[in-house]
Amino acid sequence: MTRDPRYDILFEPVQIGPVQAPNRFYQVPHCNGMGILRPKMLAAMRGIKAEGGWGVICTEYCSIHPSADDLPHPYAALWNQDHIKANALMTEKVHEFGALAGVELWVGGASSSNLLTREVPLGVSSMPDLSGNPYQTRAMDKKDIRNLRKWHRDAALRAREAGFDVVYIYATHSYLLSQFLSPLHNRRTDEYGGSVENRTRLVRELIEETKEAIGDTCAVAVRMAVNDGAGTSEQPVSEDRREMFEIMAELPDLWDINVHNYEREMSLSRFFKEGILEESIHYVKSITSKPVVSVGRFTSPDTMVSLIRKGTLDFVGAARPSIADPFLPRKIEEGRPEDIRECIGCNICYSGDSLGVPIRCTQNPSMGEEWRRGWHPEKIQTKGSDATVLVIGAGPAGLEATRALGQRGYKVMLAEAATELGGRITQECRLPGLAEWGRVRDYRVNQIQTMPNVDIFPDNNLNAEDALSIGAEHIVVATGSKWRADGFGRYHSEACLDLGPGDQVFTPNDIFKGRLPQGKVLIFDDDHYYLGGVLAEALAKQGVEVCFVTPENLVSAWGVMIDEQYQAQQRLLHLGVQIITAHGLDHFDGANAHLGCVYTERTQVVAADAILLVTARTPSDHLYHELAVQIDSDFPGSVPSLTKIGDCDAPAIIAAAIYAGHRYARELEADVKESDVRWSE
Repeated sequence: MTRDPRYDILFEPVQIGPVQAPNRFYQVPHCNGMGILRPKMLAAMRGIKAEGGWGVICTEYCSIHPSADDLPHPYAALWNQDHIKANALMTEKVHEFGALAGVELWVGGASSSNLLTREVPLGVSSMPDLSGNPYQTRAMDKKDIRNLRKWHRDAALRAREAGFDVVYIYATHSYLLSQFLSPLHNRRTDEYGGSVENRTRLVRELIEETKEAIGDTCAVAVRMAVNDGAGTSEQPVSEDRREMFEIMAELPDLWDINVHNYEREMSLSRFFKEGILEESIHYVKSITSKPVVSVGRFTSPDTMVSLIRKGTLDFVGAARPSIADPFLPRKIEEGRPEDIRECIGCNICYSGDSLGVPIRCTQNPSMGEEWRRGWHPEKIQTKGSDATVLVIGAGPAGLEATRALGQRGYKVMLAEAATELGGRITQECRLPGLAEWGRVRDYRVNQIQTMPNVDIFPDNNLNAEDALSIGAEHIVVATGSKWRADGFGRYHSEACLDLGPGDQVFTPNDIFKGRLPQGKVLIFDDDHYYLGGVLAEALAKQGVEVCFVTPENLVSAWGVMIDEQYQAQQRLLHLGVQIITAHGLDHFDGANAHLGCVYTERTQVVAADAILLVTARTPSDHLYHELAVQIDSDFPGSVPSLTKIGDCDAPAIIAAAIYAGHRYARELEADVKESDVRWSE
């Protein structure tokens, strides 16, 4: 297949100072939970993106000195000569496929506590640690600033030695350089504070000194927010920030533009549409002749072309779309955009950095496993035999297992009890803000439908006898799970017997089936992820009076890990939902819910006509156990093999179900040993 001529502009080379990018696809710096702790994993992951056609591929934030330490959140580093080799692993992989490698030099300021190095944090002034740790920065004096400039220059020289082509001055995301720019944080009275010219002085010095040190061979980029939070709804970009851009417009070789509001930049699809930043960033190109890159969760090549042709951007920036599909550019180039695994904007990738573990992705199960397990997002080993595989259940795990097994060449039969495929995806993507999650189902169904070796059988509720009569050599059960209606969860370690009349007790499964509560509803969320909050939003938008109760101190507390929690709680408050935190549901008598404080023995009573329990799930594994019994009695040999995967095995996040299905497909009839997994680096 050939590329659609409409997309030719995306594959034009673009000059960035002394270097040239082969196309307009630009993977901006993004965290990944690897950094200095796992350099080989990191290099393999970035190398796959280069193979997939990204023209510029950047590191995560890269510390220039031990005084910028953010562990337990892994970062890259260029403190000394020892770090050059680790970073060179990445640049070599990136250069192998003709892409440019970029490094984002970072100094933390009041946003890093230096918990590993125990160095005193340096700040534009003495101010509290912005990440919430009980530390304050030392106000930098002139000697500190001179040291910083030297550290930055030395790190830039090491970056060039490591093979980087683009070197960043990182002046956003509330780190030190953005604190110097900020009229809120910078209250200095010397030449680095006060006027716009003074507050930009340090950034200008770093640009000039970096260019002097390496500018003959490396491009110098600046990453900076287009606004500072001081604007108005009518004029979001303040005059102060606009003046900064005008002063520095022509200094770097490239501008990497984001926005002050990090939640808006991270743009969960639940709250923001694709391309949400365009309205804020469009003016930057009017004041600079240098190339501009920005992000917006872009997955549509038509949107990308529009941004280039309108003169808004020169490069299509991406972090999450490059994670969901490292081969996105290659698929557009080869004329098969329908094969793109589109990002769903769930931000599960961000949880890796939050938790200090390697990145994962709902859409792309190979993300983070390129080095560890040797997985490739587009390539998979051929089948181990001519065996037939029966997959029972077309939820996320079953669909991914079917897709990957079909790609391997197995004859696959996919049986689904419902008319629609997708399982929990189809149920949840109908809830407010979750429509893009349907891409998880749509991508896999579309791929499967092109495979002549795969047959789909909807409306087939198989029992054990039916399944065995098919004669498949391998049976995999992916029948999902059901939400419990007995209150069992983290708060109650055993089932509750005091939950009132059954017709007044609801679970998410009832809502999915259209069985809706009447009157005032109390939602007891002991799951702490997104679903409780989304269901509260859905009911409130239908005019239902909702009281949201959680044993945690926050609504959707785990949402902190994906930058969702603040927005989730804000949304419920705007909708008028009553919120009661730090309380558990002790019992319900049909008219009143009795709540207990998690810190004291105090109780309170809330009037309610129904309760909706979002607590824990029970694996729907009855068929698996029936099959296991029959196979043991009727098939004394090893055929058929029987496996359960996904929520049927262990209920978890959607990304875990996709991973389970993919791993099953990869390892079927393959000689995979646990010792083959590279757990270190």
